[in-house]
Amino acid sequence: MAKFRPSTAEIVVVGNEVLNGEVLDTNSNWLAKRLYSSGLHLKRVTAVRDNLREISAAIRESLRRGTEWIITTGGLGPTDDDMTLQGVSLATRRKTTLNPEALEMLRERYARLYEMGVVRERELTPARLKMAMLPKGARALRNRVGSAPGSALKYGRSWVISLPGVPSEMRDIYENEVEPLILSHAKRVHRRVDGLIVSGVPESTLAPVLSAVSRKFRSVYIKSHPKGIEAGRSIVEVMVHAEGRNEEEVERLVGTVLQELHDRVKGLMPDHIERLEVKGGS
Repeated sequence: MAKFRPSTAEIVVVGNEVLNGEVLDTNSNWLAKRLYSSGLHLKRVTAVRDNLREISAAIRESLRRGTEWIITTGGLGPTDDDMTLQGVSLATRRKTTLNPEALEMLRERYARLYEMGVVRERELTPARLKMAMLPKGARALRNRVGSAPGSALKYGRSWVISLPGVPSEMRDIYENEVEPLILSHAKRVHRRVDGLIVSGVPESTLAPVLSAVSRKFRSVYIKSHPKGIEAGRSIVEVMVHAEGRNEEEVERLVGTVLQELHDRVKGLMPDHIERLEVKGGS
């Protein structure tokens, strides 16, 4: 039987400030965790400058690879260097048009900001209207935290999702607008991640054991993470990742692999072995 393959995803981070080292990109890390827990396969994360050619090229390459969920962060604001949606339009050969949904969202937003005294006028200036210019056929995604709406464009087998770079806005739109879309449309697998914390056995000594167990259970991914030295003893975290279409089978497989690891590591005379339960899958 052919192995079930989940939907693929890529993240494109847009912004000079990220590549200049001015801003730490926490968005892709947060999105990677959410996509993993939702059961998708994240293939790569790409960072590009606020350059129309580079943005469109990154999206076009993702589409060429057949990626089903392409998520961009950054570049949706009112300034000239906010050009992500233009890049999406160029990559998909769709014109940018004034999106009625996005327009209404902006009207509501600036009316509230005016009433709060945050802005002096409620009218939608050209800079504000720029945030309502979405690729033709795109769906506006409501931003409950900030101003710029997100965008979701279906292009062939792919979805191109554009989110703001401000972390609180990105997370709000993803949780309320994007994740429900993914959960209802994407092919997803169940995942389980558990592990062991081994005290008193260096990673280099553990390596042959991990290799042997990996060869025996080829459908799982086993990864060790050195955690330093405490009281003269090395601490190593050993994580077991498994996925499949059946949640019970995945959990049973992880349990079997962990028991095998525990029994073999015990033979190395560790000071202590502790079970570490991280999370379940989707």
